[in-house]
Amino acid sequence: MNRSNNINKVAAVIPFYNESKTINEVIEKTLRHVNYIYAVDDGSTDNSSQKITSRENVFIIRNPVNCGKGYALKTGMKKAIDEGFNKIVTLDADLQHNPDEIPSFLAGLKDYHIVIGNRLKDLSEMPMQRRMSNKISSKLLSIKTGQKIIDSQCGFRAYRSEVIENIKTEKNGYEAESEILIKSSRLDYKIGFVNISTIYGEENSKMNGLKTTIDFIRLLFL
Repeated sequence: MNRSNNINKVAAVIPFYNESKTINEVIEKTLRHVNYIYAVDDGSTDNSSQKITSRENVFIIRNPVNCGKGYALKTGMKKAIDEGFNKIVTLDADLQHNPDEIPSFLAGLKDYHIVIGNRLKDLSEMPMQRRMSNKISSKLLSIKTGQKIIDSQCGFRAYRSEVIENIKTEKNGYEAESEILIKSSRLDYKIGFVNISTIYGEENSKMNGLKTTIDFIRLLFL
């Protein structure tokens, strides 16, 4: 891939673990709005990668074992940066994020370095436990970063490439997305939000609630 040709183009990074039912649909819909996709298979055991039918403008990265969402994101975003993309969108592979909302994120990058999806405008579909943990973590991150963080747990985001280039994350789990916000604020990067759909289906969360909570609390002492 010619690195210079990718300036001003958009890459999406889609980490996935055992998402054979949805990964192909997410990729097909995402390709409508971005120039290239890095699909990161984080040690899936259900042949998720084999379900991906699109091969043009899709690069599949396979981790031999499950390393964590943060690790998968780092792997995909580093590849996108190395190949010259200056805008990066991240979204989940379980259809909880609607790829057709990507243009709103890209528009937001005109004013912000990071744009995050806000699902809290409509809480009717969000499970109560997630609603409460999100509100608490968002409040704590707002204090930590000095910026108003509305929906800290949403992985549907867009980044200017300079953010990824200048921030080195250490965490490999779900807490890595909060680590990015903390370290971004120290470099005075502006964090914005766009309202998105709140979508929950029959999928089971892969997040270990207790471990994720403990790891998040540790982040607050960075």
